[in-house]
Amino acid sequence: MVEQSDRAPLLDWEETPAAEPVPAAPPEKASEPSPVSCRALGSTAPGTGWSTSPGGPTALPAVVAAVSGEADCQVGAVQTGPYRDAPSPVKGNSNFSSWDSDFPVKKQRATDWEEKDQIVSVFVVTFDTRSGNIVEWCLPQDINLDGVEFKSMASGSHRIASDFIYFRKGSYFGLACFANMPVESELERGARMKSVGILSPSYTLLYRYMHFLENQVRHQLEVPGHYSQLEAFYEDKKAVLAVGNGAATSHQPGPWIPTINRCMHPEMKITHPAGCMSQFIKFFGEQIIILWKFALLRKRILIFSPPPVGVVCYRVYCCCCLANVSLLGVGMSVPEFRPFFYINVADIEALETELSYVACTTEKIFEEKKDLYDVYVDNQNVKTHHENLQPLLRINSADRDKYRKLSEQRQMLLYSQEVDEDCSSSEEDLFILFFMEQNNRIFQTLWEVSSSQDKTLTEEHVRSMGLDPQGDRSFLIDLLEVYGIDVMLVIDNPCCP
Repeated sequence: MVEQSDRAPLLDWEETPAAEPVPAAPPEKASEPSPVSCRALGSTAPGTGWSTSPGGPTALPAVVAAVSGEADCQVGAVQTGPYRDAPSPVKGNSNFSSWDSDFPVKKQRATDWEEKDQIVSVFVVTFDTRSGNIVEWCLPQDINLDGVEFKSMASGSHRIASDFIYFRKGSYFGLACFANMPVESELERGARMKSVGILSPSYTLLYRYMHFLENQVRHQLEVPGHYSQLEAFYEDKKAVLAVGNGAATSHQPGPWIPTINRCMHPEMKITHPAGCMSQFIKFFGEQIIILWKFALLRKRILIFSPPPVGVVCYRVYCCCCLANVSLLGVGMSVPEFRPFFYINVADIEALETELSYVACTTEKIFEEKKDLYDVYVDNQNVKTHHENLQPLLRINSADRDKYRKLSEQRQMLLYSQEVDEDCSSSEEDLFILFFMEQNNRIFQTLWEVSSSQDKTLTEEHVRSMGLDPQGDRSFLIDLLEVYGIDVMLVIDNPCCP
């Protein structure tokens, strides 16, 4: 019988082989949010199964005040979720077509909701020298896992010893841990490769089971075919999601329930030694601002990198965080910025219908399929084949100023953490709030101009948004078109006297 405790779930599910016990991993950082870093869980459009998307909006404490009745939050709550689900800091009429919404009704539906463990499947994938990647074992046995054998074992993984992979399978998200162990077996050609993974309607809690999956894949390599601990894990953690007329099933998409002001961390738990946001900033440098513009324009962004793919999945997540906005109604008429995480050639058909996404791959063939993406990121090289997007690749003075401010704020945070031992905020909080403030400022200004009589966007307005009147002209034109904002852009052409 499997017992639960109050400890972190991944500690409850540590693997301890009988012959050689594995010492308990140190407890993870407490999941209770600090007063300055409370963030709510995001949600999705009806029926899509995209829960807790980091691409959803998040509110700055300066923009949206704390909501009374949230006992766990001490200061302004930072929110994530669809724009329609957040209280509006803006009053008055607007020319944004979708700013009038049925928010009060939806808000009531979310009052008592909290994100819980919802594991809909657990599986083992192995590499067979004759058949290739195959699903060796799974629970429940009737769930459709077609293609998961390629998602949970990235192309090129045979060159590395271990990895972890986030991916999307239909309306679910998955996390799999891969390991490659040398063996003295001609049948296995000297190497045994397996992945142990799980599926859930949301990716934000998958990190809890990283350590468990790592231990289980080692166990499956050393003692193949023993699934008792995986069976116990599934029985304890399996989700029963409501569908239809009160019926229940353990492997169907859950109902759409938006969330309001939940003081929980929706972000992926960072296990990379250097830290997710810190590594992202160091890796891309000023090009983060380029990615920010493409993210705000809801472009299809594909990141290529050879294995290991785990850290690249974090880059996908970081890109999604660039597009956070907290103003009510902004973006309701544009495609949701969705994280696909790792993809392979089996995902081509699904990507053909996507209007906006961020994904990563280890398969170079995707570079040739230009109809599937707008922006291609080859390690640190950001490029696009669309001529109208080429100007966005150039760094201007406003971009450099934004990156300088981000770097300065990050250094101040690191200093306060080291000298003052103030750990109330993290680099992830700083990163998300920094870009959200930029986005809020842009859309707030555009809303005010669109509500005025002459609807004229001047150079002064552009500078107040933190943009370059000349260098960001094409970006602004695209932004107005994508979001359907009715303003007149009046900026002198630099070629004219």
